[in-house]
Amino acid sequence: MNLFDIIGPVMIGPSSSHTAGAARIGRVARQLLGEKPVKAVVSFHGSFEKTYQGHGTDRAVAGGLMDMGVDDERLRNSLELAKEEGMEIIFQPVRLRDAHPNTVVVDLTGESGKQVQVQAASIGGGSINVQYLDGLEVGFSGEKTTLVIRHTDAPGAIAMVTHLLSDAHINIATMRVFRREAGGEAIMAIELDEKPEAFLLTTLKMFPAVTDVTLLNQI
Repeated sequence: MNLFDIIGPVMIGPSSSHTAGAARIGRVARQLLGEKPVKAVVSFHGSFEKTYQGHGTDRAVAGGLMDMGVDDERLRNSLELAKEEGMEIIFQPVRLRDAHPNTVVVDLTGESGKQVQVQAASIGGGSINVQYLDGLEVGFSGEKTTLVIRHTDAPGAIAMVTHLLSDAHINIATMRVFRREAGGEAIMAIELDEKPEAFLLTTLKMFPAVTDVTLLNQI
């Protein structure tokens, strides 16, 4: 444990879990969308739903959706800034079974019409856990450089990805793979010890089984 773990992140307050964590969730949702969002439906569960206005959770998520960091002073005015940018944001309650009390579901629509749904929890001290992407479990923190690879569940798909990373001398910190059904849609969430070069991402996208590759920077 280091000093940062004890005192929490440098941030715009008032709460590391309700503000910093929420901003990080918004930011990772934007990265997973891969483009500027024009509409967001933000559904708060548990204590988030009860206190989101008083703790600024709504402003934090909105700021993250506009790619603001947890220490960005513009977070305080993010709802007004989002409106100026033409981003529609709807806040609503949701009840989730067996979910962390600080959980949010973000449904995003981008400029091109692309859509993603992200469910994540703020677990304390500004840390988050991204639990689901479009209904598929992913389970990553966003604290490391993370590759999110959508692919068809096919023999050799995982081996191709890990072999390519090995050839590039990139170490895998954690890796989680989930699928809807055998032969159906699947997602790899791979946390890396270093950032891959652009050519590696281009090569990954060329694999027949791969449908989409997103590189998430540390948030």
